[in-house]
Amino acid sequence: MSSKQPRWTQTWLGGVRSAGVDLGHPGERLGLPEKGSGAVAGFGRRIAALLIDWAICTWAIVQGFLRINPAEQGWVPLVVFGVVNILLVGTMGMTFGMRLLGIRVAALDGGNPRLLPVVVRSLLLCMAVPALIWDRDQRGLHDRAGNTVVVRM
Repeated sequence: MSSKQPRWTQTWLGGVRSAGVDLGHPGERLGLPEKGSGAVAGFGRRIAALLIDWAICTWAIVQGFLRINPAEQGWVPLVVFGVVNILLVGTMGMTFGMRLLGIRVAALDGGNPRLLPVVVRSLLLCMAVPALIWDRDQRGLHDRAGNTVVVRM
């Protein structure tokens, strides 16, 4: 066998980009800019915003406001997280963590998403797995189901 791999193997092992195919920047297919305001938000900012929101829901709301003992919380933090996501993304297009990190959820037409897509998106986000599977535009399955994209402000 030669030291050079066949092209189909190289593509399969190294991904489409290793075969020399230019896929463009994330969001290009959606008409979004590569950088700056309106560009697809990076994975790091999205995860950081999620962690901030989870901390707010768990510590500030569940333990601080509702005064539920950590040993007795069960599903309460996840329910609070889902409700907070629905309320904030549905009204303002962003959560507290997103606002702190300068990102927001946008409908594919550029405006704020409607309530039903936000509910679908939030429920899938609470399931975690759909949010961990994303396409080349860095949209998780929860974003695809809600016809949304997370962009920089």
